Amino acid sequence: MELALVILIMFVAIFTQTFSGWGLALVAMPLLSLVIGLAPARPLVALAAVSAQVAVLLRYRRAMHLQSVWQLLLGALIGIPIGVYGLIHIPEHVTMGVLGAVVLAYALYGLFRFRLPEVRHQSWGYLAGFLGGLLGGAYNTSGPPVVMYGHCREWPPARFKSNLAGFFFVSNSVIIVNHFVAGNVTTQTGRYFLYALPAMAAAAALAFFLDRYVSHELFRKIMLGLLVVLGLQLIVLKTIIGW
Repeated sequence: MELALVILIMFVAIFTQTFSGWGLALVAMPLLSLVIGLAPARPLVALAAVSAQVAVLLRYRRAMHLQSVWQLLLGALIGIPIGVYGLIHIPEHVTMGVLGAVVLAYALYGLFRFRLPEVRHQSWGYLAGFLGGLLGGAYNTSGPPVVMYGHCREWPPARFKSNLAGFFFVSNSVIIVNHFVAGNVTTQTGRYFLYALPAMAAAAALAFFLDRYVSHELFRKIMLGLLVVLGLQLIVLKTIIGW
């Protein structure tokens, strides 16, 4: 039953990521943390994220703008080790509550479309990348700061997906290396990943097919609504109730 749930969660998360260009970790981390726990979920989602980014990067590679992402990557390289190793000394109910808060905050940001100021100077990329690396190393949720930065830079849709894919591919590769060094990647992690691979491939193929037919706006609202529920669930169950 547990393995089946892991495979289902990975299918939904990869579909979300491939279809919209974001959301893998925001979907997978809260659900997997409830099913298998936070510790095995962290490296598993990082492995899945790299696999998903390869597909997205290949599809949108021509739109990628390297000058837009190198500041993000430099900032992330500093933040990732802090996130990976800093979590060791923090109680799980606290980290799960923080994860829930991050998911909830991003979902509300997306649903209510808060208008952020336009960012003209690329130096802000260092800060966005550092925050993304910090959250990525800790929870694999490097997306919110980087997505917000992309919106503030007003990247066109194709460049937005391609730049995010390039950033996430490199940053998640670094995250995986840090998890290996920290001893977080176990036999259980590898088993879950291998069993989920066929479902992940099917999810990516389905997302590319439906990309021409399904309204992105409707899908975005549905996913953000679900993220609100997941974020509240983590905060209430893990932090307040202590379940």
